[in-house]
Amino acid sequence: METNAVYNALFGLAIGDALGVPVEFLSREKLKENPVKGMREYGTHNQPLGTWSDDSSLSFCLADSLCKGYNLEEIAHYFSLWLYGDFWTPHGRVFDIGIATREAIEKITKGESPAVSGGFEEKDNGNGSLMRILPLAFHLAKENHTEAIFQKVKEVSSITHAHFRSVFACFIYTIYALELVKKRDKWEAYDQTKTIVLDFIKDKAFNKNEIVLFDRVLQNNINELSEEEIFSSGYVLHTLEAGLWCILTSDSYSESVLKAVNLGSDTDTTATVTGGLAGIIYGFNQIPKDWIACLARKDAISDLCNKLSKKYEIH
Repeated sequence: METNAVYNALFGLAIGDALGVPVEFLSREKLKENPVKGMREYGTHNQPLGTWSDDSSLSFCLADSLCKGYNLEEIAHYFSLWLYGDFWTPHGRVFDIGIATREAIEKITKGESPAVSGGFEEKDNGNGSLMRILPLAFHLAKENHTEAIFQKVKEVSSITHAHFRSVFACFIYTIYALELVKKRDKWEAYDQTKTIVLDFIKDKAFNKNEIVLFDRVLQNNINELSEEEIFSSGYVLHTLEAGLWCILTSDSYSESVLKAVNLGSDTDTTATVTGGLAGIIYGFNQIPKDWIACLARKDAISDLCNKLSKKYEIH
């Protein structure tokens, strides 16, 4: 199948998500006894084979909204349609949602502006905006100003997660995705990401206590850490680190996402974040065909990829 970075990313994230859904919350130790090697069904959420979660649903909502252009109100509206109208659900029903995401969408439906709906306290640093940010990279693919990229990432993250830590994690992830879309290899993209981000923050009055939290990604090489040093909870910093670690310590799409799932805990989100990047790196045709065959709503996802590709001229 002839594909491009949009197909690679959206199918990549959805497949990772679907691999993780049946074993969400299982410990790393439990998964070492019975590691995930392919698609499973039922399990944690009692969902059929190939079912993706809120991670993919909200990514698809963002992508679908971006097909019309960038409009924060419209993005938030699509999120509300998902929660209350089952829009972009795999089987017509929402079965999983994070607390912060639910609270933010509830505020929006009561008239709150999406610019100020997201939680902004330190406790509000789950991975609920990181898991869905990837489609924004295609809207930003021709943007040459890092400041503009940061501002849009901040706006889209802040619909549900407005604390600097969540925003900055999304920013690093988006910069890395943009470097991959430019067809840099994963190592060059990682080096370039560190250069771009560190250069960007040099003259900013960002809280140094926040910036230092990202040292394992920005000042060091995250891939040099052992698996025991990588965490896979629902905390945004853990998810960013785990996703990059899985990418940089693997040599194929399947190895990347299976490594992410088998880290345990927040398996679907770690694999979503990993899978979107791995899809861009290795391509749609390197995703196992039997995984794609059982993916929920694959034709609808393909149509969405086609619309987004045309809108932003991604070839």
